[in-house]
Amino acid sequence: MTHPQAPTGLARRGRRLSDQETEQRMLSAARSMLAGSGLTVSLDHISFEDVIRAADVSRSTVYRRWPYKDLFFSDLVKDLARTATPTLLAGELALVRQIVADHASWLETPGQRHSLIVELFRQLSMLDFHALAGSAEWRTYIALHATYLSLADDGLRGEVRAALAESERDHVARVAAAWELLTHLFGYRLRPETGSTFEDLAALLDATMRGLVIAAMSMPDRAERQTRATPFGAASEAGWSLPALGLASIASAFIEPDPDVQWDADRLARVRQTLTTLGE
Repeated sequence: MTHPQAPTGLARRGRRLSDQETEQRMLSAARSMLAGSGLTVSLDHISFEDVIRAADVSRSTVYRRWPYKDLFFSDLVKDLARTATPTLLAGELALVRQIVADHASWLETPGQRHSLIVELFRQLSMLDFHALAGSAEWRTYIALHATYLSLADDGLRGEVRAALAESERDHVARVAAAWELLTHLFGYRLRPETGSTFEDLAALLDATMRGLVIAAMSMPDRAERQTRATPFGAASEAGWSLPALGLASIASAFIEPDPDVQWDADRLARVRQTLTTLGE
């Protein structure tokens, strides 16, 4: 017994979508499908017909726009590359607020502020590591780099590389801005002798974290193992993982207390007020 095909395309809509609307709905549907699994290098796990059904668009319009599915996948790779780099800014800022709330008195003296900074390094690095390690977005980011290098079409490879570079620059700029905000907020500065920028710091921190996440794919125990220690002037013994040790060592090498910052009652009040609304 045969079953009639479910209505698709024009039969489900009161008007015909433009080619641009069709393109956007197709790319959006494909991104949604990848959000759960992440991209693989071959893209074999994404069905062109499934994308058409998920996008709820006319099959004839789709094939007019992309006569071959490989043409659609080329556009999909470029579309993904433009927004490929993961960001965790909102979660990081929420954690900063929580850590400071848990150690409110640690803003009072230089030694306590340093211990607070070290605790921020420790906990933020663990948050970032676990979020990236479990992220389909992160798997897509890794696969995109492998995918663009294997593309036979020189023009397409160049477009994807340019899109990835633009996405990466935007991500590093956002991370650098967050580090600059927090550094100045806690009365720190970049060490002048390094001749570095916050973008340099952000790039090194990102590269270190990504390398550890990639290594953990085959050796999860290496990144998950923690050592009870008090490094970098920590206030008390706590669990330090390799991501925490790696990121804290880089950050400690780049920043130091700013001797020009004067801590008084007014500054403490302003800092506490800023921290209560950080990221909202």
